[in-house]
Amino acid sequence: MAYGHSDGVPTAIKILIAGGFGVGKTTMVGAVSETGPLHTEEVLTEAGAGVDSLTGVESKSTTTVALDFGRITINEQLVLYLFGTPGQDRFWFIWDELALGATGAVVLADTRRLADCFPSIDYFERRGTPFIIAVNRFEGARQYDIDELKQALNLESDVPIVLCDARERQSGKDVLVTLLQHAADARPRVPA
Repeated sequence: MAYGHSDGVPTAIKILIAGGFGVGKTTMVGAVSETGPLHTEEVLTEAGAGVDSLTGVESKSTTTVALDFGRITINEQLVLYLFGTPGQDRFWFIWDELALGATGAVVLADTRRLADCFPSIDYFERRGTPFIIAVNRFEGARQYDIDELKQALNLESDVPIVLCDARERQSGKDVLVTLLQHAADARPRVPA
């Protein structure tokens, strides 16, 4: 995977971090970003009580209303820009703008609410955006093996699934490396 321009200008790679409400998108962006991440978090209010299901995430008190943003400088030639998407349906109008120019996406999944990642999977499949599934391991949640998850998610055989802990920097970096490798493999090859 060769990136960078010969004129010394770094290549910027845009990556989306997507998934359902409360799956750990904001946490992952914050864990891996080299700078203090930009968050558009707002406190959950009574107005959202009938709209946002807190089942499985009862202690959640805030939500992303636009995006999370972080940056990772790999070297002088390569910079990753991370965009965490909002998880609720009512903020999906933002997704098309966030997805423009994205190299790929990480779909975070929570096995306690696995169906919550289906809209993200469908979105990236429709757009033809390379994506991987990163199963965020929550304490107390039942653990499944990769084959069980692939079957439950009805994924194409080439879509990688990795296990992660969105709170841990190295785990998040490993997820991003897997995505970049998958996106590079998915790119059409130009004959030499």
